[in-house]
Amino acid sequence: MIWSFTSTGFVDSSIITTEYNSDMRKSIFRKQIFLPQDHGSWVFIFSPVFIGLFAGKNFSYASLYLVIAALTAFLIRQPLTIAVKVWSGRRAKDDLRAAYFWVVVYSCIILVTTLGLIVEGFTYILYIAVPSIPVFAWHLWLVSKREERRQVNVEVVATGVLSLAAPAAYWVGIGHYDPSGWWLWILVWLQTAASIVYAYLRLEQREQDKGQERSGLSKMGLRAALYTSFNLASVLTLSLLAVFPSLLFLPYLVQWAETMWGITHPAVGWKPTQIGIRQFVVSTLWTVLFILIWR
Repeated sequence: MIWSFTSTGFVDSSIITTEYNSDMRKSIFRKQIFLPQDHGSWVFIFSPVFIGLFAGKNFSYASLYLVIAALTAFLIRQPLTIAVKVWSGRRAKDDLRAAYFWVVVYSCIILVTTLGLIVEGFTYILYIAVPSIPVFAWHLWLVSKREERRQVNVEVVATGVLSLAAPAAYWVGIGHYDPSGWWLWILVWLQTAASIVYAYLRLEQREQDKGQERSGLSKMGLRAALYTSFNLASVLTLSLLAVFPSLLFLPYLVQWAETMWGITHPAVGWKPTQIGIRQFVVSTLWTVLFILIWR
């Protein structure tokens, strides 16, 4: 047994070591460090991945590599953001060690799954990740300037990058490149962009006056209405022209109806969690309908 002398007398060094290791584990495994805290964002990675996988119809080892790589690339944003916040003086330096740990863990997973895709013959899939680099750098720069909040345009662009998982999963499923995969990317991005704009509308409505006139409500919700109306009209037109399945407009109709309802029924006093849950339910319903109709 090894003893150490402290200001309060002799103590067992093994106890000190155990307590230190326990504190280290608690520090490293805090979910605020390794998991995104904007819980509503999870649907923006799972939706395109599932749509691409079901559109491709075949699930292989390459599909598994892609799913893990896409999810891990999504997760690594959190510890990198924490690290930038520490460097810019927004968080305690104690968080830096945990952030570094998870960056290394996630980087290793991405490396292994990337090698798996290369071995399976899908090297070209890696090019699809290139647009994420400048977009992610843009996000981290905003974090360093304390300007990352309420950046709706940045988030719209970011969801476009995440939506690239749809054609990637589709190509892996069918085993080769097919230009039709780009339709999946566009269709998913249209929905996620509209979802982001609508979510910001609902958050803005929390602070408005309950007695606001209908004209004021319509003006506030104009951008969200334009996004969902454009999506519905475009998909309906292309469905009538037999470019898409004839009923593909239905999931966009659901999103459009939700937006119109939200514009006329403002979320005054709602908690962000309530808004996030409703958005998650609508986006999940959209995803399920899209998958069923596309197949």
